[in-house]
Amino acid sequence: MSEQESPQEVDFNIEVNAQYLKDLSFESPGAPLSLIQQEMPKIALDVNVNVQKFEEGNFEVTLNVTATAKNESDNVLFLVSVAYAGLFDISSIPEEMQKNILVVYCPSLLFPYARAIISDAVREGGFPPLLLKPIDFSKLYNVDDNSQTVN
Repeated sequence: MSEQESPQEVDFNIEVNAQYLKDLSFESPGAPLSLIQQEMPKIALDVNVNVQKFEEGNFEVTLNVTATAKNESDNVLFLVSVAYAGLFDISSIPEEMQKNILVVYCPSLLFPYARAIISDAVREGGFPPLLLKPIDFSKLYNVDDNSQTVN
């Protein structure tokens, strides 16, 4: 009798070599009047991912998140923008899988940190913390493949 062959499991390893804040901007053009408004602001969110090859098998993935809050009169209450990045070693990942890892998996690891920075910046600006919902980067990637750039 021969042994049943089981599919071989391949172990892919993704190493996060560094995570860092590249850029943070907070603007509150209407302060202090904007701080006393009682109405709920309309929040517009813009998210994109940039990937830059650092060295062989290593990539810098930058998650750019911009949130703009406007009142009913369409005046900007605040604008916060964060570029949060990570340096990822994906040398053990097959090349055909790398783009998906870089624009879906890696930003998913970075997002909680960017979200916390945004929440803190908005709170420090005198507004209630902005609590962003989790983002499905696979859906974002499938809907708008052009918003991610891999160099």
